[in-house]
Amino acid sequence: MKTKFISLLAIILGLLIIIFPVMGIVGVNGLISLSVLLVSIYLLIVGTSIIDYNKSGAILNLLLGLILLLLSIFLIYNPAFLGVIAGLTLYIAGIMLIVVGLVSLINNRTTRYGFYIGIAGVVLGLLYLVIGTFVTNPIVLGTLIGAWLVISGILNLMDG
Repeated sequence: MKTKFISLLAIILGLLIIIFPVMGIVGVNGLISLSVLLVSIYLLIVGTSIIDYNKSGAILNLLLGLILLLLSIFLIYNPAFLGVIAGLTLYIAGIMLIVVGLVSLINNRTTRYGFYIGIAGVVLGLLYLVIGTFVTNPIVLGTLIGAWLVISGILNLMDG
């Protein structure tokens, strides 16, 4: 039951991230803040749900979720913060997506599709870095994070 809820949550959060850039009503700061916030919520929920059987993976997820939560709070409440770290934000988000993919690879070794969830995170994180370097369009970048959440949710549903 927990796995299905988390999978559906990942799909919903991913679709929200994909839908918001299409609507075009949210600025770059809001888009990046929302993306980072939704990924942090997902990681915090996953971290608390696996703490019973995978303490090291849960600690990694919780720590990464807290770091992303702090980053999103800074971005939400201090719009000037984005201006200060605008160039770094793309790289931070891409690196965090790669780290999330690697954590998924470590945590999901026993599940059937866990490996693919981790690989998707690493590949999409690398795409984020490459595309973020050449394309500064937040719609494309937000869609990559949303795609990873949707892929993770679907593969988790197929596994359970």
